[in-house]
Amino acid sequence: MIRSLILLVFVPTITFAQQASVDDAYIRQCFSQEQTGTNVPECTGQAANACQASPGNDTTIGISQCIQAETAIWDALLNEQYKLRRSELAEQDPELANQLRDVQRAWIRFRDAECGLQYSLWSGGTIRTIVAANCYLVETAERALELRDLGNME
Repeated sequence: MIRSLILLVFVPTITFAQQASVDDAYIRQCFSQEQTGTNVPECTGQAANACQASPGNDTTIGISQCIQAETAIWDALLNEQYKLRRSELAEQDPELANQLRDVQRAWIRFRDAECGLQYSLWSGGTIRTIVAANCYLVETAERALELRDLGNME
């Protein structure tokens, strides 16, 4: 139910998110330079903030589109790391790869529930769209780093 609600809320802004543009190279550089064990990179949201300076992106919809554009890049990094870690684990032991798959599915459910809660907490105003979009951004960036650092004992 919450997932359906979230999808209904974000469908209109996802359609327009193609207009929002963020610096892919900046985000990827941030990702690669973050130290092992970092929870949420300090640069998270910076590309979205820069995007919001573009004409028309200072509205609720524009801000949300910029945040979603940055989230899409973090999501691509997350998926790259997931595939890499899963492949590495499968070489060690196929059951480890299956465990990672199960954990990732549980994380997706958690992320959706957490961001759905954030949306619901702010249901009295349009800020809820920005709050929920930002939740997805932060959760996704954090998970991308967790996957990158999985098994790293430094």
